[in-house]
Amino acid sequence: MAGTGLFTEILDGEAYKYYSDGEWKKSSSGKLVPIINPTTRKVHYKVQACTQEEVNKVMESAKTAQKSWAKTPLWKRAELLHKAASILKEQKAPIAECLVKEIAKPAKDAVTEVVRSGDLISYTAEEGVRILGEGKFLLSDSFPGNERTKYCLTSKIPLGVVLAIPPFNYPVNLAVSKIGPALIAGNSLVLKPPTQGAVSALHMVHCFHLAGFPKGLISCVTGKGSEIGDFLTMHPGVNCISFTGGDTGIAISKKAGMIPLQMELGGKDACIVLEDADLDLVAANIIKGGFSYSGQRCTAVKVVLVMESVADALVEKVKAKVAKLTVGPPEENCDITPVVSESSANYIEGLVMDAMKKEATFCQEYKREGNLIWPLLLDNVRPDMRIAWEEPFGPVLPVIRITTVEEGIHHCNASNFGLQGCVFTKDINKAMLISDAMETGTVQINSAPARGPDHFPFQGIKDSGIGSQGITNSINMMTKIKTTVINLPTPSYTMG
Repeated sequence: MAGTGLFTEILDGEAYKYYSDGEWKKSSSGKLVPIINPTTRKVHYKVQACTQEEVNKVMESAKTAQKSWAKTPLWKRAELLHKAASILKEQKAPIAECLVKEIAKPAKDAVTEVVRSGDLISYTAEEGVRILGEGKFLLSDSFPGNERTKYCLTSKIPLGVVLAIPPFNYPVNLAVSKIGPALIAGNSLVLKPPTQGAVSALHMVHCFHLAGFPKGLISCVTGKGSEIGDFLTMHPGVNCISFTGGDTGIAISKKAGMIPLQMELGGKDACIVLEDADLDLVAANIIKGGFSYSGQRCTAVKVVLVMESVADALVEKVKAKVAKLTVGPPEENCDITPVVSESSANYIEGLVMDAMKKEATFCQEYKREGNLIWPLLLDNVRPDMRIAWEEPFGPVLPVIRITTVEEGIHHCNASNFGLQGCVFTKDINKAMLISDAMETGTVQINSAPARGPDHFPFQGIKDSGIGSQGITNSINMMTKIKTTVINLPTPSYTMG
């Protein structure tokens, strides 16, 4: 059970504490932030509403702890990360329970997220030891006009304090994807979890606490973004920001100043289907890509661009599979569960009503009860409909019929997003040409978009983000290069 057993100390009465300087604390504000269960639409948890002064104290502790942590041997950092990963996986049940209640993630998927997160931490520990344990050695005479009088040694050093802001849909996995690289690289870490998902994140942070990380190295502050969001992202003590979410990231990037940014801000992932595609494979991937976790994934299929000659056949196959999707509460492992909030449901409904007004073909009857929206496939969608461009983040998928491949590529590239895309064809030559033409960070060939495995590079272009994620890229992004040059009085050449 959440907040019991090993997690007793993170709960005070009805409210969860925040984590600072190695201790679980109540905020001096005396205020709490309610977390609404998407299924019941009632308050299920409460967390502390931290103050700006408490943020200042967290930043000071993080700065102090980082100086000592940077002197901790790589093998010791990795050892502690492995320990945290082990505890996290052992405690998968209570953490998964939080995911079910906070963000309506199906129970089975919630457990998978926690286990995957433990594996990510362990891989990060190993990868960090490898890539941070070696540097470069350069000789001056490789550049024209120079004798061998300079030896250049380069290594990777930590940035300082990393601010990590994960989204609601993967509050554990997308938190540890930032925490692990930051820590192995010698940084300290301040976590600002999403409100929906905060309790899951607090349980996860306690696993790092139990692993024995130094005081102040990891902190977790909860509260309203409107009160401490800008204060955190503009704080002079922050040396790097890793953010996953929506267009809030664009505002952060304009305010953050001269610090490294790693941002993933969503997508309108296009699925281009050619005439020679295996339509059964396409249909299965559209269901997996478009409707898993009710479409609340940055890498969900967000628009299908299918050649007219095979459109009827594909739509029928997808319709048949949509009819088999189970709809209901996450506790029952239903395929389609409530979306995260009433405001999200209202936004999705607005897109649906616009499509209805403009006479898209509804392959199912639109149905909604509270935050629960039944899966909906919209055929004959046109570019003048909002759903053709906007990211619904829900179980609604538009189909646009195209007559040429170029038409599909043009629609994909006309989007302000550029996260991922996919193409289905049996012709690998066509697939590569289309992949090269699509303006997205990743193109999947004959599979739905996906973030992972977690060591794969993951990045977006245009409004989809800045920088690249994936374990190796994140470690590198959270370090900077330090160079030491040894100057010799006379040229020296190794004779062999």
